[in-house]
Amino acid sequence: MVSVNLRAPSRAEPETMAQIDSGALQDAVEWLIDGARDARLPQEVMAGLGARLLAVGLPLHRVALFVRTLHPNVMGRRFLWRPCAAVEISEGSYDFLTTDSYRRNPVQPVMETGRTIRRRLEDPDCPRDFLILDELRAEGITDYLIQPLEFSDGQTHAISWTTTRPGGFSAADLAALEAIRRPLARLTESYALRRVLSSLLSTYVGRSTAERILAGRVRRGDIERIHAVILLADLRGFTSLSDSLPGDRVVELLNGYFDALVPAIETAGGEVLKFIGDGVLAIFPVAAGPAAACGAALAAVGAARTALAELNATLQSQGEAALRHGMALHLGEVQYGNIGSRARLDFTTIGPAVNLTARLGTLARDLGRELVVSAAVAHHCPEGLASLGRFALRGVREPQEVFAPLDR
Repeated sequence: MVSVNLRAPSRAEPETMAQIDSGALQDAVEWLIDGARDARLPQEVMAGLGARLLAVGLPLHRVALFVRTLHPNVMGRRFLWRPCAAVEISEGSYDFLTTDSYRRNPVQPVMETGRTIRRRLEDPDCPRDFLILDELRAEGITDYLIQPLEFSDGQTHAISWTTTRPGGFSAADLAALEAIRRPLARLTESYALRRVLSSLLSTYVGRSTAERILAGRVRRGDIERIHAVILLADLRGFTSLSDSLPGDRVVELLNGYFDALVPAIETAGGEVLKFIGDGVLAIFPVAAGPAAACGAALAAVGAARTALAELNATLQSQGEAALRHGMALHLGEVQYGNIGSRARLDFTTIGPAVNLTARLGTLARDLGRELVVSAAVAHHCPEGLASLGRFALRGVREPQEVFAPLDR
């Protein structure tokens, strides 16, 4: 049991501004300390907390929780609660850090200094030092309070509280919000750590692989056999490109190439397992049948080729050489899981099907083709494909019939 102490209201405070139910407040604090077990998502925590604080007697109009995150594209997230409304979730990119909206936002100084900021908006002498204050005043808000949420690792995040009650927050209200702040910070930190872990795993190993790892597939040799369409793609002439251009420009070109390829793969339901220098290894698991997986892989290749053509048109308009690329598709069984040393593992695919796909990629280069497809894929999706004949591939026992799109 955690004891919550509320300062008695001063004589200057009207009685209606001090009706705080200390028992309900104690329950809300205990609920947070216990991990808000009936809530599984952050927005459910916000909804549950808002309802509990209204029951406490706090005159809340809206509550906004701001949490920085560790993600390559997302700087932070905001959870906005209002009574009788769904919790709104929004994300801010790193570009937001350079805007006036961020520089003149109270979230920034609270996170940097760890100090609480309060603005009594109905006071005619209230400073108008933050852009959001005019918006809040127009909404009828009379009092605005933003507090730091300190995590155990030293990071500071923020939560803001507003009310439309004349006179604003009372001393008892402020004491109740202070009692909520620390247990809320602990719970927020646990959710933030979970999201950071999931985001980083998804970023570096892919969404499905991340889910497997978080589900406990972490032991070396923890392998499953799956049927999938394997996609291998790479840039051609990358070595000479690297020798002839500054390193920063090479990285920009690689990122542009991957930006054309990866969204097409993921939109079609595939998963990028790894980047191998200038190459990409991806799979399309056979879930709804081999024909669906083959069709999804070919759709991804088509979308990627269109995006790469647009990228090349831009490069050529700037007087730069077009990027040359090659791709190969094959359908087969792969071993999918943890491989490596005791202390350093890689979640990847291996097997004869992966080796055959790599040989097809080499053949595509030798034939001057952007895409070649194995007979196993062409069998399920023959439309728009033509046989190039049978070829002996290094390390593959039997000659393989190979297909390519009719639009060379």
